[in-house]
Amino acid sequence: MSQGRWEHYSHPSDIGIRGIGSTREDAFAQAALALTAVITDPKRVEPDEPVEITCQEDDDELLFYDWLSGLLYEMATRGMLFGRFDVQAVAGGLKATAYGEPVDVEKHEPAVEVKAATYSDLKVYQDDAGNWIAQCIVDV
Repeated sequence: MSQGRWEHYSHPSDIGIRGIGSTREDAFAQAALALTAVITDPKRVEPDEPVEITCQEDDDELLFYDWLSGLLYEMATRGMLFGRFDVQAVAGGLKATAYGEPVDVEKHEPAVEVKAATYSDLKVYQDDAGNWIAQCIVDV
């Protein structure tokens, strides 16, 4: 389980999501929570059903973009929200499990639909304190 944190940041027309963690994988997991938090309070999502997601990409920023796109695809096609994420590095990419449940409008009270991750403000890096940061703007 990640010890990191997530946050949203403002953008003129959409919203920025940012994950911060002690590892790149923690930052990716925290950013996924930030993605869920655009839609609903992640604490409302029961992590009952696991969904495997694998992404192959050597570039950290493109891998992060693929990770978020994969999550959005699974949300849309399965009609699910995710509230917990286990992300592991593998050769040339990542392997992750997203845990969630089917959308329940009364329970989750979804605020908006996230249409896509974007390349706007797409960054994955380590700050001066050694924390990993993964961020981008999402289209709502």
